[in-house]
Amino acid sequence: MRHEMVSHSEGSTVSHINMSDIRNLKIPHLPPLPEQKAIAHIIGILDDKIELNREMNQTLEAMAQAIFKSWFVDFDPVRAKMEGRQPAGMDAATAEFFPDEFEESALGIIPKGWRVATLSESCESIYSGGTPSTNNLEYWNGNIAWLSSGETRKKFIDITEKTITSLGVTNSSTRLAKSGTTVIASAGQGNTRGQTSLLMIDSYINQSIVALKANPNIISDMYLFFNLAQRYQEFRQISDSHSSRGSLTTKLLAQLKIIITSNKQILIFDKIVKPNIYKILSNLTESRTLASIRDTLLPKLLSGEIRVKEAEKIAAKTM
Repeated sequence: MRHEMVSHSEGSTVSHINMSDIRNLKIPHLPPLPEQKAIAHIIGILDDKIELNREMNQTLEAMAQAIFKSWFVDFDPVRAKMEGRQPAGMDAATAEFFPDEFEESALGIIPKGWRVATLSESCESIYSGGTPSTNNLEYWNGNIAWLSSGETRKKFIDITEKTITSLGVTNSSTRLAKSGTTVIASAGQGNTRGQTSLLMIDSYINQSIVALKANPNIISDMYLFFNLAQRYQEFRQISDSHSSRGSLTTKLLAQLKIIITSNKQILIFDKIVKPNIYKILSNLTESRTLASIRDTLLPKLLSGEIRVKEAEKIAAKTM
């Protein structure tokens, strides 16, 4: 039907399809209505599971963000201890690792014993990448992940939209970012600039992405990501005010300040949030599999190549 619609739109100065063309389109043979409903039910089951995974991932991410904000932005455990209260949702052993007073810093009041450092001090590397020539087909559609800035719309990246070859790597300025690296869009259309994501795979990156790898002797990958993920407006502001092109440079990011807490507190935070992140990764993988099964089943069901009972068994195995 798509080819028929395209053919109707050809031959005019501006390609379009009018209402008359649509009314005259012939709909291919469809199964009987009861079978259509059965097919819709099967597809609906798969869609519902994909939506459930999406909602679950939103909840898991929100839980991790809430813990980070409570502990390391609002300092709720410290405030509770100052008031002689047990920090909410925290056992006594964990609370012991939080101080019960504040002190002045370059970022204002922070818990006593914590400190302020720049990202350059806190990261073992901060860098951007490059793009292989799009005119050379030998550089593209290989088996090596390559990330562009627009993909930072996803908080957790476990697959890239484009891939490159080893020749593409060798003959360009692209650089490898390891799994666990925080990536920030340094440029891009609309809301892209300043978006922050966590890489969950090894991937090469383009020139409009800045990769930041935590120094494990100071902070963790998780701590770094959740700190930077809630600073979108700050990134937008500094890139507009310090760069004539409105971009986030590695130099600008390296100078940004971050609060450094004790290794013990960060280890506890990681232990709590990592299961959430791994579950998010699992859900992303499952949803892609379900979408692939759905997109494969639908045309085969409509054509009669696969019967409803057989499709039900296939769908059941995925749940």
